[in-house]
Amino acid sequence: MKRKATLSVLDARERKQREMWAEGTTRAYLQNHVLGVSEGHTAILRLVGVGYRATIESSAITKQPEYPGQQFVSLKVGYSHPVELGVPKGVKASTPQPTRILLEGVEKEVVMQFAAKIRMWRKPEPYKGKGIFVNGETIKLKAKKIK
Repeated sequence: MKRKATLSVLDARERKQREMWAEGTTRAYLQNHVLGVSEGHTAILRLVGVGYRATIESSAITKQPEYPGQQFVSLKVGYSHPVELGVPKGVKASTPQPTRILLEGVEKEVVMQFAAKIRMWRKPEPYKGKGIFVNGETIKLKAKKIK
């Protein structure tokens, strides 16, 4: 049994409403919400670099949980201390391998925002190709500057 919903612009004479629908902003938000509820959104993060590791932990040393049962992503990415980030509500994090993080959730915006927050700690750099890559992201390596 297929369910069908029909949406239309409330007042076609009002410019802002017409533009929001015509440019696809509203349609894209609705599509992302429907897709999130039916299939879910995922983000796969790859940690590339010697000694770069990630683990999912139930408690953190440096942070307090924002809600009961919150998990924490612990990153070892070349700093003198592990980086601990609280997993937002509605996002499920897992590590199939020590160098991979799998984020799953219903809201695409929340999943991708958390992925960007993790990536911020080690953005991919173009000289050695090290860093945290999101969803198959690639970078073009640069040659060394020779005098």
